[in-house]
Order: sequence, then structure tokens, then C-alpha cells
Amino acid sequence: MAVDEKKSGAEGKVWGLCKMPFWQSSNGSSSSSSSMQNNTNYNSSNNNNSSSRVYQQNQSQQVMGRSSVVNSSNVSSMAKSLLPTRRRLRLDPSTKLFFPYEPGKQVRSAISIKNTSKSHVAFKFQTTAPKSCYMRPPGGILAPGESLIATVFKFVEPPENNERPTDQKSKVKFKIMSLKVKGEMDYVPELFDEQKDQVAVEQILRVVFLDPEHPSPALDKLKRQLAEADAALEARKKPPEDTGPRIVGEGLVIDEWKERRERYLARQQVEGVDSV
Repeated sequence: MAVDEKKSGAEGKVWGLCKMPFWQSSNGSSSSSSSMQNNTNYNSSNNNNSSSRVYQQNQSQQVMGRSSVVNSSNVSSMAKSLLPTRRRLRLDPSTKLFFPYEPGKQVRSAISIKNTSKSHVAFKFQTTAPKSCYMRPPGGILAPGESLIATVFKFVEPPENNERPTDQKSKVKFKIMSLKVKGEMDYVPELFDEQKDQVAVEQILRVVFLDPEHPSPALDKLKRQLAEADAALEARKKPPEDTGPRIVGEGLVIDEWKERRERYLARQQVEGVDSV
């Protein structure tokens, strides 16, 4: 019996010793698997956090890039607005249009326009009173260095109290715009509508009335410019000189060589008759 108890005790101890590694190994494997799961979860969470941080950084960089582009465009537009406009035309007078004050009549003013740029420039007039004012010419194209004198017509309204003001300032204004064009071309007002971004306002002119009965430098200059404008208009009305064949009658063209030949033949015939 004692031997059996010893055997059973020894077997129990051996069985216990044999069971211990399996139990501990299961605990170790479970703990290792749990630790691996924790590591994978931690790594995945870290990856998710890093990807989210990268995404946020990319978004912030994109937003900053857009804001920088908007800010740069705003700064450039503000800088352009602050810079003085480069003039293409030189006007004389530069800021005013002088008219003789004659109530109830249509009066005239004149302004000299010169292209001071290195390219062809189109110009155009605009007024706040198109019913009582018009320009001749209303627009045109000037070559580099070319100039002309434009005439402005205005009807002067009679005063309400029959007063005769001197140097009266009118509310009517004129605006001269310019547009750079490519070479010589025919002027059409639609040029300014097709290229609105390239149109520049050269000057806004105020209307000032002068007393025609009191001489002044401004009035003398106005008379001189009007005389030059009239002379230029008459020169444009004259037909150009024809240097080609002369037209005699209806549809009969005789050039110099043919005329000389006919004269020679006629002279030869006369000499032949005389000799006979």
C-alpha cells in the first residue's frame, strides 16, 4: 500500500510536472497573441494617425497655396490699381474743353490728339450728354507720332434767369479712351467692346464756357485750333491728285504716249498734203 501511495504521489507529481508546461505554454501563447494583436492595433492606429496627419498637412498646404495665390492676385491687382496709367495719347487741352458761351446756339470746341506710343492706337470719345453733344471724328486710329484736331459740338442751353455767367462750368463731361491695335486697320467702334480688358481711359474732360466778348488766351487758342481743324477737313474733302491716264469724255482713256503719237501722225499728214 505504501508503495502504491508513493507511486500515486510520484505519478501525481510527474503528471503535475507534465501539465505545467502545457498550461504555461498556452498562457504564453495567448499572452503573446494578445501582445501581437495589441502591437498590430497600435501599429494600425499609428498608421491611421500618421496618414490622417499627412492628409491634414496636405490639405493645409493646399489651402495655404490657394490663399497665397489669391493673396498674390489681390496684391497684383492692388499694385496695378496704385500704379499710374501709362498714357498713349497726348491731349491739348489736357483736362478741359472750352466752348464759347452763346445760349441757344450750337458752339464748337477743339482738342489736339497725338499718339505718343510706339504702336498704332485707336481712340474713342464718350460723353454724358449724347443728345446735345457730338464729336467729329467720334473715333479713329493714329499711327505712332500721328496727330489730329478733333472738333466737339455742343448745344448751349439758355439760362433760366437770363444771366450771363463767365467761366461757367458745365456738368457735361467727355471721356477719351484708347486701345492698342496691331498695325493699320479700319476703325470700328466694336474694337473697344471686343477688347475691354485692354481699354485705357486717357482723360475725363470737363466743359468750361468762355465769354466770346472778352478776349483771353484760352479763347485765342480755341479759335486757332478750330481754324486748323477746318483747314484739315477741307484738305480731306479734296480729291487726290490723279497721276494716271487722263479721262476725256465718257470712258475714253488717252495716255500721254497715244496723244503724242496722234499728234505726230496728224503733223505728218499735214506735211504730206502740203508737199502734194
